[in-house]
Amino acid sequence: MDALLNNRVLIASFLAWAIAQIVKTIYAALSQHKLMLSSLVSSGGMPSAHSALVACMATAAGRLDGISSPAFAVAVVLAGIVMYDAAGVRRAVSVQARLLNQILDKLFQGQILSQQKLYELVGHTPIQVFAGGLLGILVGLVMTR
Repeated sequence: MDALLNNRVLIASFLAWAIAQIVKTIYAALSQHKLMLSSLVSSGGMPSAHSALVACMATAAGRLDGISSPAFAVAVVLAGIVMYDAAGVRRAVSVQARLLNQILDKLFQGQILSQQKLYELVGHTPIQVFAGGLLGILVGLVMTR
């Protein structure tokens, strides 16, 4: 258990994720003038916590094990997949959910149907992914000095 708790790559990565989630919550509160604590564990939003986590993991692995290490290679590939997915596939799901919610609003106005809406904030814009990645790199650099 001590080895796990002393794993600097793991600790730095989860710290980057936590910082991104806190920043996301503050950013949402400032932009929407309403504190929503659910933002602390939600996906989507600014910055991307997924991107922060994987960018930090790759940065920390590169700093501690070297950029020629298998750990760094795996972390970079995983970071690329996660960040591409956040801005690509998951972003498309967000756009589709928003459109489906608009269609449902138009089709069923005044009728008794389920009012449950689809969650629209699933993916990230490229700037959100970039911001999360930058945050992750910074946390990785600081935590592996």
